[in-house]
Amino acid sequence: MAQVLVRDIDDEVVRKLKKRAQQRGHSLQVELKSILEESAQFDYELSWKAADRIYRKLKASGRTFSDSSTLVREDRER
Repeated sequence: MAQVLVRDIDDEVVRKLKKRAQQRGHSLQVELKSILEESAQFDYELSWKAADRIYRKLKASGRTFSDSSTLVREDRER
């Protein structure tokens, strides 16, 4: 099996990862391995296709959608 070395991780990120590992009863190494394996298995293209199908189905039913950038801008200006 391959080994990977990751350098220059922010101390706060490491602290949070250690806490997450402890909550799950894992060592930091086991937790990081689990996170990497899950991430590598996730199919982003499939997820985007599913989201697109849902969007097209809702739009075909007459649903309208606002421009979310406008909503975000308004929220930031508050």
